[in-house]
Amino acid sequence: MKLTWFGGTTIRIYIGGQIFVVDPQLAPDDIDRAELVSGADRVLRLAGADEALVELDPAEWRPRRALRAIDEEQAPPPIHAYRIGAGAMLVDAVGEPPLVLLSDQAPSFGRWADGAVVVLFGVGEAMSALAEGLFVAARPRLVALAGDEVAIDFAVATLRENLNGAGLVSLEKGLALEV
Repeated sequence: MKLTWFGGTTIRIYIGGQIFVVDPQLAPDDIDRAELVSGADRVLRLAGADEALVELDPAEWRPRRALRAIDEEQAPPPIHAYRIGAGAMLVDAVGEPPLVLLSDQAPSFGRWADGAVVVLFGVGEAMSALAEGLFVAARPRLVALAGDEVAIDFAVATLRENLNGAGLVSLEKGLALEV
């Protein structure tokens, strides 16, 4: 999985052999939107409504299992993206950890979230509140912070004592992070 954040909630995701671009319409003015979506398999919206996303209850969802070696000659299973709340999306690719994009309050998660990668989007102290809510709802494997410097500082100060083994990284605009 590779994550490239461009600002706001605009992110390009390479997962399971496919490229997803989220919120290209909200990309900063210095980003060429045509280039951003070039080669994308799917373009999705985290902000606002997206009819391409099926609504899903994350407390009841279970990740799909990887194919057995005997079944690998079949076509790889499709990658699914689900809306799991206002400002929340789940991307499910077999063989990859579940990916959660979160710009609003964390929903109730199932046990699967303990192995998830979560990207938190926010500005100022809002990201800190979002992070606190996340750790009440789940214990993810990795938290990636996507926000301005002030938001990152607040979130790191809040999360420092509550990570319980989770990794914490800060995304830099335009730089890819391989997970």
